[in-house]
Amino acid sequence: MTRQATPALEKPIAQADLKPRADTFPPLNNGDRLSRAEFERRYLARPDLKKAELIEGVVYVASPVRTQQHGIPHSYIIGWLVNYVAATPGLHLTDNSTLRLDVDNEPQPDVAVWIDEKLGGQARIAEDDYLTGVPELLVEVAASSAAYDLHEKLHVYRRNGVQEYLVLLPYEQQIIWYTWHEGGYVPLAPDAQGVLRSQIFPGLCLQPSRFWSGDLAGLLALLQQGINSPEHTAFVEQLASKQKLA
Repeated sequence: MTRQATPALEKPIAQADLKPRADTFPPLNNGDRLSRAEFERRYLARPDLKKAELIEGVVYVASPVRTQQHGIPHSYIIGWLVNYVAATPGLHLTDNSTLRLDVDNEPQPDVAVWIDEKLGGQARIAEDDYLTGVPELLVEVAASSAAYDLHEKLHVYRRNGVQEYLVLLPYEQQIIWYTWHEGGYVPLAPDAQGVLRSQIFPGLCLQPSRFWSGDLAGLLALLQQGINSPEHTAFVEQLASKQKLA
């Protein structure tokens, strides 16, 4: 009778082998319908993707970024806001950070500005370094008025109570600045000089004509006037008084 060989012992499974590998995750594609948790898992497994968003449970993967249609306006608006935040202690600014907004929405706005949570703001940085909650101001650079920034995202931001939403439209050379009013959004109306002025951040003002002509010096000079205004001074003092109580 032939003796059967004893099977060789299998190699013990290393703990590292139990961890999911990036290549074991399904792809992240435009139009996928996912939970927020599944969206995060797939997004983290795709370091090659620079921008993907979950809007109303649907995945949107961004196209490559163009220079004149996105990069330059984005840079201008960042510089403008950096100057305002630098003059307003208690505010925070982030560029292209993922935002956990609600169970079906995890956008990656081009810019977010928020008041520190200790001073009454509604957004904060979570322990795992994601922005969560509702920033006071969100900014998007949209290819045109047909983009989802002015449709699906607009409704999501309004429903979640984002106080102001600034949209840059390079193709049309327009700027639409929405502000919260009686449960909805209304576009800010420019003053006699064509200047748009924030309703929640005193002194934050923007003149679209200067923005689209590339007049950065004029844009920042106008902003400095707003920063020097009594309204902005009172806002800074208000934030400082809250800081003392925090």
